[in-house]
Amino acid sequence: MKPITLLTHRWRGAQTAARSWATAACAALMLVAALGVAPAAYANTLVRVETNLGPIDIRLLDTQAPATVANFLGYARSGAWDGMFFHRSAPGFVVQGGGYAWDVNATGPRTVPTGPAVVNEFAADRSNLRGTVAMAKQAGNPNSATNQWFINLANNAANLDGQNGGFTVFGRVTAPGMGVADAMATLRRVNVGAPLDTLPIVGTLGTGNTVGRANLVLVTSVRELPNATDEDRVLNYVEALFPQLLAPRSQPTQMAAPAGVAAGPLPAPYRFYAATGAYVGVDAGQLVALVPSISGEVLRLGPIGAAVGLAAAAGY
Repeated sequence: MKPITLLTHRWRGAQTAARSWATAACAALMLVAALGVAPAAYANTLVRVETNLGPIDIRLLDTQAPATVANFLGYARSGAWDGMFFHRSAPGFVVQGGGYAWDVNATGPRTVPTGPAVVNEFAADRSNLRGTVAMAKQAGNPNSATNQWFINLANNAANLDGQNGGFTVFGRVTAPGMGVADAMATLRRVNVGAPLDTLPIVGTLGTGNTVGRANLVLVTSVRELPNATDEDRVLNYVEALFPQLLAPRSQPTQMAAPAGVAAGPLPAPYRFYAATGAYVGVDAGQLVALVPSISGEVLRLGPIGAAVGLAAAAGY
């Protein structure tokens, strides 16, 4: 096995479960870029759309579509999209959200309040290709985008670039996030009346085939991720690959564990995940992890430099 291979079996005495987890992690890290998302410069803002299917990370195009990015971040920072759901699924075309939410304990959906419309910033060098994120808008009005946006599941340039002034691409989904978007597009769709006539659903419908909150592809939050260092890039990437183990995310650099949690076993910078008690961090140039539910041993997963290259290939 090559020395630089990430997530190898170089630790001693690891349990069988730990070996299985590491093998799966290695395969995911090496192959996820095959989902077809190009690398992006990481100076731009990175946001995470937390869904019940997994995280969708989006690299925003801050300098290329500044007004549209500012509009998007305004909704995200205000919490307007907390509790929203993806209301439209068109397999082979797009999945769309931003316009509707269903609050906890509410009996039905509501519209997300809209702010001022944003000027159209479409440009031919930001085409509606697979993995890009663009603003939805009203027909016949290029400058009408507000709170709804969609993820292109395919190359939609021929359709969307020349329509209604062009649909403004303002971000690109990372490779793990496209896995979530693709999974969403395979879900059953139901018609509960326009505009929820292609609503993707999960689980079993209620009595009389009624749709409840538990049936929706829900978004719990849309937030910016730390993005300043190579360590940030790698840890964001690993989180997106293994949300079942590495959520919720702690602060990006944590010198001590949270109140009520034993002192952290890893040097900083590391991230601690309260739901599973897991730690992932960087030590002496190595990506390291401790997942007590799998093994009590600190796993040395490989050089951070190799991980950075993989993260970049996946869009981080």
